[in-house]
Amino acid sequence: MAAIVQPTFTIPVDSENKAKSLNIFSFSFPHHASFHMSWIGFFVSFVSTFAAAPMVAIIREDLELTKPNLGDAGLAAVTGTIIARVIMGSVCDVVGPRYGLSIVLLLSAPFCFCMSYVTDAAGFLICRLGIGLGLSTFVACQFWMSCMFNGKCVGIANATAAGWGNLGGGVTQFLMPLIYSGMVAGTEGRIYSAWRWAYIVPGLMHTFAGVAVMFLGQDLPDGNYKLLHTSGQLEKKDAFQTQMLGCKNYRMWCMVATYGFCFGVELTMNNIVAGYLYDQFELDLVTAGTLASCYGLMNLFARSLGGLASDFASVKFGMRGRLWTLWLCQTLEGVLCIFMGLARNSLATTILFMVLFSICVQASEGASYGVVPFLTRRALGVVSGYIGAGGNAGATINMALWFKDPKIETYEGIMYMGYLIICVTLLVIPIHFPMWGSMFLPGDPTVTEEDYYIKKEFSEEEIKEGLAVPVQKFCDNCRDERAPQHRPAAAEESKA
Repeated sequence: MAAIVQPTFTIPVDSENKAKSLNIFSFSFPHHASFHMSWIGFFVSFVSTFAAAPMVAIIREDLELTKPNLGDAGLAAVTGTIIARVIMGSVCDVVGPRYGLSIVLLLSAPFCFCMSYVTDAAGFLICRLGIGLGLSTFVACQFWMSCMFNGKCVGIANATAAGWGNLGGGVTQFLMPLIYSGMVAGTEGRIYSAWRWAYIVPGLMHTFAGVAVMFLGQDLPDGNYKLLHTSGQLEKKDAFQTQMLGCKNYRMWCMVATYGFCFGVELTMNNIVAGYLYDQFELDLVTAGTLASCYGLMNLFARSLGGLASDFASVKFGMRGRLWTLWLCQTLEGVLCIFMGLARNSLATTILFMVLFSICVQASEGASYGVVPFLTRRALGVVSGYIGAGGNAGATINMALWFKDPKIETYEGIMYMGYLIICVTLLVIPIHFPMWGSMFLPGDPTVTEEDYYIKKEFSEEEIKEGLAVPVQKFCDNCRDERAPQHRPAAAEESKA
């Protein structure tokens, strides 16, 4: 058997060849090239999924849509991808994030083009459902970053990639009205044709991004899945086995619920905020879209702040610091959501609270994925998939509860959503790692990372076969999630 050639890198890496830092200005291959491919792919899916929102005033007039029709379409856009995200988790575990992200972009592109042919509410709903499937790219994005960057910077890497991807939800609020205006000029004032032509742009973005991800990214620092499976460097995972591992981890289900009320809230706001500003304050389409874009544009930095805060808290307090950061950010998110609803009579105050609320939403998402990479190692794709799906499920719940019933005013729905955020966020409290602890309980220093990640997830036969060797490297690299006094360096100093 030929000797395995070890790759060389131009940046500092750990024993798993994961990057020890994130440089957003670097395009070094494979770490930073994959970083840029992941966020660009996710960004494109956000632009297309919420492209209808800033043009809703024209679309509803053309297709004669009622509020329930619009509510159903908004639900379809974020609900259809729930199953897709769960499936994407297994796809990432089995064939890699590169194929997963690329194929979803290419498969959802035709729905963007077909929007030009929609004539009724049913067709509009089906196209929004198909386009929304692209949001499953989030799972591949986060899985990819967790494979490329180590524990010291995984929070900021995950948060920045997802944050810049989510930025598409803000960009589309002003981009699509601009494209629409250009199409109005190009069609000599035929406004009902213009919005249809505008959808060609997101379709082309899907196509170009899907091809770029396929050819410019790499699954893992050591190579692509196919090569690593062939050489025996990477375990060929059983999809059913990893599903069972993920589903038996109660911490995952806590995070599924809490993520539903940060990312799910963002999806909800992307669906309703432009229409809310247009109706509540009688703004024109472009102005409402531009102001609504402020919500999504906070992704430029706010999600990264959450990841950075999670990484910083980990340095000071270990995993317990990450959990406290998540709870604080998301609880404040709920409070500010309530205040935004209360400010219904003042546009300036509404925008102020909307921006502050958005910052906390994005920071909560970043803090969430500072925790997710540590829930499991062997079933990381599955766990990422379910938690990502939880975000869409949260959007479905909020849309159905507060923004579909004509009897509930939109500002009332925003307030009720804030109360629910605060309540659901309490599920961060029971998340407990035996070796690291939880928000209120310390970890057991006699329990090791190997007990949690290897003995719990691998059989003795699998360990003897060497399947757990890559996970051992992960265990070695995440011991800093312990309380400071129980970390390897502290233990060595106490012995001395």
